[in-house]
Amino acid sequence: MTILSLTRRSFAAMTLAGTVAALSGAAFGQTSGEPVLIGVSGPLTGPQAQYGAQWKQGFDLALDKINAEGGINGRPLQYVFQDSQNDPRQSIAIAQKFISDPKIVVEVGDFSSTASMAASPLYQRGRLVQFGFTNSHPDFTKTGDYMWSNTVPQTQEQPLMADFATKTLGLKRLAVLHLNTDWGTTAKNLFVDAAKANGAEVVATEGYLPDEKDFRATLTRVRAANPDGIILESYYADGALIVRQLRDLGIDLPVVATGSVYSPDFLSLAGDAAEGVYTTVYFTPNSPRPEVREFVEGFEKKFGQEPNSFNAMAYDTINTLAAVMRQYGTTREDIKSGLGQISGLSSVIFPDVSFDPETRRVSGPQMTGLVVRDGAFTLYEQ
Repeated sequence: MTILSLTRRSFAAMTLAGTVAALSGAAFGQTSGEPVLIGVSGPLTGPQAQYGAQWKQGFDLALDKINAEGGINGRPLQYVFQDSQNDPRQSIAIAQKFISDPKIVVEVGDFSSTASMAASPLYQRGRLVQFGFTNSHPDFTKTGDYMWSNTVPQTQEQPLMADFATKTLGLKRLAVLHLNTDWGTTAKNLFVDAAKANGAEVVATEGYLPDEKDFRATLTRVRAANPDGIILESYYADGALIVRQLRDLGIDLPVVATGSVYSPDFLSLAGDAAEGVYTTVYFTPNSPRPEVREFVEGFEKKFGQEPNSFNAMAYDTINTLAAVMRQYGTTREDIKSGLGQISGLSSVIFPDVSFDPETRRVSGPQMTGLVVRDGAFTLYEQ
């Protein structure tokens, strides 16, 4: 199976029609004919490039299985990955290209809600489904009925995380560190409101830039506020830096981080400082469900490492869209209509996938608490 990755420069030099022609001789197991193309807008270069690489791992593993089983009713399923660098200006340009090419039947991405939402009005006007599988901003699906997501919105996720920190762990005086981005600020605000509603006091909030590396001055201010717990609205790379510097400063407080840190890379980057860090997730490779076992074993065989939540979200997204296409058709309108009808689909993250017709998000998600013990994420037990 051939998977094509395109940078902005190469995209300008090669049309999608040319891409399809170049791939026409590729082997797709039991499939034949014109590929069904998914357009992907996401980061392959720039500060968030690691997430695009993790998406591709999940995509590729899903396509191995889908195409070996006959693809989409005999046609191979393929994706075209356009590098946005997680930049809203690039996501807009990509949207224009995808919308204008009839071979693209659905779009997935971008990485951040900010980059995705910048392009949403174009996808809505162009009548092409934008499937945001890492877009937790509560407003992502509000642009129109072509915006869909299998990500749990922050309006649900942050109150659940606040419950875990304040009710399960019993923390009462909290300091919140957050990425100073639209995602991070929204997450912080929702968490703070929910924690206060639970009777906790938020004694400090500190924002930081995505490329920030030295947090010592910030952490010194946090220590002066005398919290009994620290909340991280972070990705795994910056979260790892923060916990390392926390421990270097001798700040030995409970840390509760959003599920974005749930990655083997967080453990390797944070080292011993990761011990005792809590998080809340929807996916854990320790789950005994058959769908999870198949995914984890297949991922480890193909890539030689344990998958993280971004791998799982990408894998689920391709499988969900494939199920919709197989059952309801491959036109743009078929996919939009099918997303509203699909139900009873068991995925890696969710035991039963169906979409709320009003919010166009997955219905009834459940969260699991984890804690790092002996260098591994383990189920939290009271």
